[in-house]
Amino acid sequence: MEILIKDNKTIKEVQQQFSKEFQFLKIEFFDIPLDGRKVLSKSHVYPPHRTLGTIRQKHNEGTIRILQSTTVGDMEKMLWEKFAISIQVFRKSGNLWIETSLTDSWTLDRQNQEGKAMSQGYGSQADEREDMTDRDKWD
Repeated sequence: MEILIKDNKTIKEVQQQFSKEFQFLKIEFFDIPLDGRKVLSKSHVYPPHRTLGTIRQKHNEGTIRILQSTTVGDMEKMLWEKFAISIQVFRKSGNLWIETSLTDSWTLDRQNQEGKAMSQGYGSQADEREDMTDRDKWD
């Protein structure tokens, strides 16, 4: 999948394109750079109607290629380095969205499959010590 990043595109458009490919994942856009040691609150999330041009310092246009084998950490790093866009990937778990910060080394496919299993009531396919301590649960 490829996502075109340009100033007049809305956050919602990017989110919908991403979630069409990864149905049990979502991305949120933050107003400060993510730091793996910090917990960010919902107050730092940009609303979906904002355009990318209003949330970033680098106004270059381009495309990012996201594969099922791309890790969460690599995707987040790519968007930050290339476009100065700060995002976090969340995984569906029943009725909650779980921040994937402790499993950033997982591929998007693995995250999506885990979200599918958790949302369909099959339980975790992961080692619970790895994943059940995710920092923040969002509804």
